[in-house]
Amino acid sequence: MLVYTLGDQLELVTPKEVLENGIPAVFLTTSKECKDILAKVGIHFDGDVELEEIYFCKVETQQDSVYGTLCVPRLLDVLGSRYKLQFFINEKYIVIADNDDFAERLVRRVIKRKPQQGPTKERFLYNFITEFLNRDLSLLNRYEKQIMRMEDEIMHGKTEDFQSKLMPIRKELLTLRGYYDELCDLGQELEENETGFFDPDQLKYFGTVTNRADRLMNKTMHLIEYAMQVRDAYQSQIDAKQNNTMQYLSVISTIFFPLTLITGWYGMNFKDMPGLEGGYPGVVVLSVIVVLVCVFIFKRKDML
Repeated sequence: MLVYTLGDQLELVTPKEVLENGIPAVFLTTSKECKDILAKVGIHFDGDVELEEIYFCKVETQQDSVYGTLCVPRLLDVLGSRYKLQFFINEKYIVIADNDDFAERLVRRVIKRKPQQGPTKERFLYNFITEFLNRDLSLLNRYEKQIMRMEDEIMHGKTEDFQSKLMPIRKELLTLRGYYDELCDLGQELEENETGFFDPDQLKYFGTVTNRADRLMNKTMHLIEYAMQVRDAYQSQIDAKQNNTMQYLSVISTIFFPLTLITGWYGMNFKDMPGLEGGYPGVVVLSVIVVLVCVFIFKRKDML
């Protein structure tokens, strides 16, 4: 367990020092230790702290605290396992339960990068949430470049394995869209400040979180639409190839249809049929003429 005092500079201290002096602080703990910490800081929570059962980002308001969960996709494996955290907030303390050291890494990055690391609960939460959103725009830009490359390949007639490349991208973008939508709701819930634990002058930070998540969601929706447009272009290419194939088959069928009629007619061998004896050269000449006429007609219509 790690404890950081809230201030312009987050300082690592002992839990005893914080609790005895009532110093506002952030507790980073595990799911096993979380219940004991909550009891010590005066937060009553009836449920179980089971991080594996977290599937959404959300915030719930309780009588003596604000309770929330974070379910953050791993940027290198969006469809795989996620970082799962629970957090509890009352007037003085923030308790974050995490079994993957993800929260600890985020706090260290905040300490390294931010000049004002957590002078208030609101600013700390803003720094904490935006820290794991910082690289999302770069991720979305990579998706955009991938889709643009696929579009260029389609324009050059390279359609091999297109579906197997596009479908994972689409699934990941849909997953991210839902994730950003959840963060928008989370930011709005914090901004509403039903319990009054947050300073009204500091609620702007939660509005900034909502706006950033909303921009990321809009970018994701744009990429999903772009991917669908590229898929439509791919389908148009496939349809064009199929039409060309059907046109070619139609031309061949049209050429051979009169030849089949001629050979069928002269293959009947009726008695007294004109041209039955010595008519073979004439049939050959007629067939050649039919073929040449058909080819000429199709050439004029740009079908060959």
